[in-house]
Amino acid sequence: MSTFKLLFSLTLLLLGPLANAGPKIEHWLTTSGSRVYFVESHALPIIDVQVDFAAGSAHESSGKAGVASLTRALLDLGVAEMDETAIAGRLADIGARLTGGVDSDRASVSLRSLSMPDKRVPALAILRAVLSTPQFPATVFEREKARSVAALKEALTRPETIAAKAFWSAMYPEHPYGRQASPESIDSLSRADVVAFHAANYTAERSTVTLVGDLSRAQAETVAEELTAGLPRGGATNDIALAVLPAGGERYIAHPAAQAHLLIGLPALKRGDPDFFPLVVGNYTLGGGGFVSRLMKEVRDKRGLAYSVSSHFMPLAYLGPFQLGMQTKKAQVKEALAVSRQVLAEFLAQGPSDAELLAAKQNLIGSFPLRLDSNRKLLDNVALIGFYRLPLDYLDTYQANIEKVTLDEIKSAFSRRLPAAHLVTVVVAGD
Repeated sequence: MSTFKLLFSLTLLLLGPLANAGPKIEHWLTTSGSRVYFVESHALPIIDVQVDFAAGSAHESSGKAGVASLTRALLDLGVAEMDETAIAGRLADIGARLTGGVDSDRASVSLRSLSMPDKRVPALAILRAVLSTPQFPATVFEREKARSVAALKEALTRPETIAAKAFWSAMYPEHPYGRQASPESIDSLSRADVVAFHAANYTAERSTVTLVGDLSRAQAETVAEELTAGLPRGGATNDIALAVLPAGGERYIAHPAAQAHLLIGLPALKRGDPDFFPLVVGNYTLGGGGFVSRLMKEVRDKRGLAYSVSSHFMPLAYLGPFQLGMQTKKAQVKEALAVSRQVLAEFLAQGPSDAELLAAKQNLIGSFPLRLDSNRKLLDNVALIGFYRLPLDYLDTYQANIEKVTLDEIKSAFSRRLPAAHLVTVVVAGD
């Protein structure tokens, strides 16, 4: 056995106890139908709570692009008996923080609070009001809509934003993932659109509650019941069509920027797919491993075509994208594209070498505990498990699933998931 393989085997042996010492995730349903995921931890006097709804941009109706983001932005800017100033003041008084966001699949509301009753109880009361009694005040709605329009107009002057929007539209021409908000679509929204989107999507059956921190199981059950009792009921059905592969091709968009932005990819992977681990391990060698990746070595180190180049998979509820991206000088666009495609084609044909496979596993396994070294990171991971209904032992078995990936599994997964004929290329400022 080589020294490298021996060291790697010893690393796995040492990490074995860690792989079996993942957080204990408890799961149940509230009486209103919300799914709950709980990790009890008394290491710090903190609780983190996140409520996710199947209310991302993919759930917008045709002609209502932007309503998901606007609804989430307004959610905590006015509730029954409290305006936005009162909410902010009460949170500051008790040292709590309310955050959240929205993506293609989900909208989230997160709370961090100290766990002492005099801090926890009022903080949770605010979260409960935000979830159950948002008012969407007319004046606030108009202000936030105007802000969204202005922010999007500014963003659309930047080549990276233009590239990203064109890329998603090209990858998903017939799917809601490709639907892009515009200043015009946002400006056309009414308060009634926001109220209707909230009523249809922010329901108990479409919600997932994740709690991590200094609570007992009994306390967690009470919190979950109280947070979800006032949510609307219904709306559990998801009628989104399956994503299909695009026809492929290239799109060039003129822009005065000095650097061209290049994106290559296609819909490739959904959450919970068995190909996830072979693709993650293989992509470390292709473009996910920073300076040790093939793309970085060929594009940057050997030819100086880009400062940085990378690739990644973004699994979603439906086929999420594989994306390869970089920035380069306008005069180097053709060469950068040719080199990137050649690296991808060679990887699809050959996969990683034995040494690359071992190095990828060593890095992914060795760095995994850092993904769980704080309440916030643990909350993020458990919330993902809950929303996408992954196995409760997902974190416990992650390292073992990485370790058992074979070269043949990587080659098979990449060849099936990345058919060259369907790859979409978008270049902004490459004229």
